[in-house]
Amino acid sequence: MKIKAFAFAMTAAAVLTATAGGPKYVFLFVGDGMSTPQRMVADEFSRKSGKGPLAMNSLTYQAVTRTCSANSLITDSAAASTAMACGEKTYNGAIGVDAERKPVYSCAAAAHEAGRKVGIITTVTLTHATPAGFYAHRANRGEMYGIAIDLVNSGFEFFAGGGLDSKYKDKKAPEFSKYGHAYRYAESQGYKIVRTKEEFMALKPADGKVLTRFTDGALENAIDANPDQPTLAEIVAKGIEMLDGPQGFFIMAEGGRIDWAGHANDAATNLREVLALDDAVKVALAFLDRHPAETLVVVTGDHETGGMSMGFAGTGYALYMERLAGQTMSVGRFEHQVGKLYGKRTDVSFDEVKPIIEKAFGLKFEGDGKRDPMVVSRAELDEIKAAFDHDAEFHKAKIEENKAYDGARRYLLGGACRTVVSHKAGIGWSSGAHTAMPVITSAKGFGAELFCGFIENTDIARKIKLLYSK
Repeated sequence: MKIKAFAFAMTAAAVLTATAGGPKYVFLFVGDGMSTPQRMVADEFSRKSGKGPLAMNSLTYQAVTRTCSANSLITDSAAASTAMACGEKTYNGAIGVDAERKPVYSCAAAAHEAGRKVGIITTVTLTHATPAGFYAHRANRGEMYGIAIDLVNSGFEFFAGGGLDSKYKDKKAPEFSKYGHAYRYAESQGYKIVRTKEEFMALKPADGKVLTRFTDGALENAIDANPDQPTLAEIVAKGIEMLDGPQGFFIMAEGGRIDWAGHANDAATNLREVLALDDAVKVALAFLDRHPAETLVVVTGDHETGGMSMGFAGTGYALYMERLAGQTMSVGRFEHQVGKLYGKRTDVSFDEVKPIIEKAFGLKFEGDGKRDPMVVSRAELDEIKAAFDHDAEFHKAKIEENKAYDGARRYLLGGACRTVVSHKAGIGWSSGAHTAMPVITSAKGFGAELFCGFIENTDIARKIKLLYSK
């Protein structure tokens, strides 16, 4: 271990010889649930769409990154975020504390102590595990109220994305009423609460510290774009505008819904979340081009989600990413639309649902399957129809019209349709959960040479902290 530490220090010293004081600007992008397959599927889709390769895949240095937590080969986002942010392995579920539940401090806090302004950005809730690892110290990621208070007490200047998670109430804080108290506390500490996209886009540096509340949950999926919410790229651009100054800044930006689409095994939604993250990376790279000697851009993932594979038996040695282009909404949005039909009556027919499936997933129920690959086969039709029949009975059970129901207690139609689409594209899934697959960490700019080879996720924080210590 001493030899490794000495070698690491010598490498860092060589990198930093030319410039003292560390990078003025650091961007750390985290794709939650994003490993090699997610990046390559999105890359291939982007190429087939005529937009070229992903920007994140073009960064100068690449490192294979091990993601295990202190108590499991398969990490959760809390332990992974703590490792990436603070440089310490911890148990699954821990936020900003080590395996002994002692607070550990993040590279974002190190940046703040070094005089940089700090921005924390995510497409999910700001108190979710990944962003929380950069500012909070809690033994359990479910302590949402405490995490929200830690957010405010961090003093970081810019929090933007989804709202504070309001699903949990802390029994130790009875004054916390659903959403309100944490926001009121933030206002009392000088944060400007921003509720609309129009208000957000009009922000100026003179407005001071910012906390967004576009929603009390996550932002919409990129595939379900909501014009009333800013994109991740727009949030990063505004973060740069708000934080730039003589001392520089540190920005952590998370593509959080990559993970959620991975859990759902929803390939088309997943790749569009990766593309949205890549658009934000492009904003940072444009900034790096203007400040090449002072800026570091790092892109990584906290873990892989879904066991995504690029290859499926039905397509042989071929991938057809273009077949994902016809999907126009997430599985969740599709299920909501079908649910509205069931909300009106229980005798919904399969023929009524077919047009919704065609619009949502790009599948076709009529035509020549030999000429058009999006026409469903007999076996695919049987799979989709069986899921529809199940959902019809499940809905009747929920409203007590079928009290004898003993099937799966969830809707299956959206899952069946996205599975058919994935397989037509050549994408397989082995899990609905996280896997132990390593991720890729990519870097460009000041100190990027440190991010190469085979590293631990803890090395990300340690290397950034080392840069700030110079």
